[in-house]
Amino acid sequence: LTQPVTPDLLVSPSSQDGDLGSECPEDRGNWTGRLDFLLSCIGYCVGLGNVWRFPYRAYTNGGGAFLVPYFIMLAICGIPIFFMELSLGQFSSLGPLAVWKISPLFKGVGMGTILIVSLVAIYYNMIIAYVLFYLFASLTSDLPWQHCGNWWNTDLCLDHHIIKAGNNTLPVNISNTVSPSEEYWSRYVLHIQGSSGIGNPGKIRWNLCLCLLLSWTIVYLCILKGVKSSGKVVYFTATFPYLILVMLLIRGVTLEGAWKGIQFYLTPQFDHLLSSKVWIEAALQIFYSLGVGFGGLLTFASYNTFHQNIYRDTFIVTLGNAITSILAGFAIFSVLGYMSQELGVPVNQVAKAGPGLAFVVYPQAMTMLPLSPFWSFLFFFMLLTLGLDSQFAFMETIVTAVTDEFPYYLRPKKASFSAVICIALFLMGLILTTEGGMYWLVLLDDYSAGFGLMVVVITTCLVVTRVYGMKRFCRDIHMMLGFKPGPYFRACWMVLSPATMMALLVYNIVKYQPSEYGNYRFPTWAEVLGILMGVLSCLMIPMGMVVAVLQEEGTLWEVGVQQASRPAMDWGPSLEENRTGVYVASLAGSQSPKPLMVHMRKYGGITSYENTAIEVDREMEEEDEEESM
Repeated sequence: LTQPVTPDLLVSPSSQDGDLGSECPEDRGNWTGRLDFLLSCIGYCVGLGNVWRFPYRAYTNGGGAFLVPYFIMLAICGIPIFFMELSLGQFSSLGPLAVWKISPLFKGVGMGTILIVSLVAIYYNMIIAYVLFYLFASLTSDLPWQHCGNWWNTDLCLDHHIIKAGNNTLPVNISNTVSPSEEYWSRYVLHIQGSSGIGNPGKIRWNLCLCLLLSWTIVYLCILKGVKSSGKVVYFTATFPYLILVMLLIRGVTLEGAWKGIQFYLTPQFDHLLSSKVWIEAALQIFYSLGVGFGGLLTFASYNTFHQNIYRDTFIVTLGNAITSILAGFAIFSVLGYMSQELGVPVNQVAKAGPGLAFVVYPQAMTMLPLSPFWSFLFFFMLLTLGLDSQFAFMETIVTAVTDEFPYYLRPKKASFSAVICIALFLMGLILTTEGGMYWLVLLDDYSAGFGLMVVVITTCLVVTRVYGMKRFCRDIHMMLGFKPGPYFRACWMVLSPATMMALLVYNIVKYQPSEYGNYRFPTWAEVLGILMGVLSCLMIPMGMVVAVLQEEGTLWEVGVQQASRPAMDWGPSLEENRTGVYVASLAGSQSPKPLMVHMRKYGGITSYENTAIEVDREMEEEDEEESM
């Protein structure tokens, strides 16, 4: 039997043999397992902030009452923006830069994202280096921050054994004393006494430098083969922290005085809900905890198959992230309650947030437990796994963004390019390993992902809904998932999410406070440098606009701006078989007056998703007729 001959009119050049096929870029690849994407998203979102920021924010903003604004803000701006990012990435199979084919005029948003992620990746890996330092220090029978009397301790050092003995006999004045764990952190690990400030960072701490090198080596080895390797590592790094968290939780709640800490953490103070600060704090916690705007979600989704159910995944990850934060609060505050009872001081005197909790308070609490090195090792191993999969996402975002821009040159050399990026960021992070490195880390933490990140998210939301168009975006999701987003998502994307982000941005500007670390106040030039970090990521947007308009021919407004704001000709699903409906017309070499028929003939009939595409086409024709009338 002879094979049926397809007329040349119905064959696109991409399906013919010849030299053209050999010029196609190497395939980007996809996740190799069904759970790779879901676990990567969970690992990315559930990070250090869930352990050291959420519990502290909760108790300072009304305890249990804080959960009310927290879940409302999760519904208003967390879940909708999370779903928008996943939809953009999965629909286009492109990274944070190339995805702006949706509206080339705003490609600067992608450039701003990459700048922000690069700055965050530099200092985030330094935090992982500190965790590695403490992890190795825990491999001993007697924790080095347990007692005073070491060379780094001062006369102000007072350990809890003396305090406890004093409570039983004579009262001990602890107002002018310092715990051994605090001196270990500041005088031994950081050796901050060797630096007079941010302008004089001092010498490199070679033990910290080696830990930073090790953390970058671990990250590189895990992202060596892109999502194919990192997608397997997250099976461990995304799940193991939950096992340790449960162990710490069980140990914590069985300690004497644990209920005192939990009561302090969860006692609702509903009068706080009348304060705008509490609602802003809830929105900030959601914003940074879910990692929206950093490009990680978009990057991960771009490696999905076209019809992956990201709607379901959105709710699994966002709600799972919230529940993890609440559980972490129980694990942390149960131990703090025990610690406050041991020291004979109120819980609010031992509760801290950020590095102060992870590297001072919790390690001190560990010394009060039997088998303290074991619990200390578990705690820091949990922090290591929490930090690593967030760092994988940052690195994958940078690498994917650039390789998608230059697929012919960089995709075949992705491993080498990843190595270059890791080495460059390691060298830039060396200043963080100096004696005054903590000052630089605080500066980066305060400014790199502050108002610049909010501007990026607000712009993305407005471009997708106003410039690209809400109807068109909903059609794309309909074509991809088989259903349109409901009124809840449309209302959030159009009004609620951008309005909330604008409120956050205005609040951050109005309530601006200069950076500080302990009693150290940063000089003016450091503040200006920090502000410039944030401003530079915002400036990428107008710079990208200028470049996009200059690349178009014709007058500035009539052709340049209007043409640059429209989707590029090749915008749409990356695989030919997914380009159904309106997107078939933009296939390379498609000459047929009925491109959908070409697609059906080539790929063998109509699927349920192609039925959806036919419906979408019919809706577009009806709308065009209504507009013309």
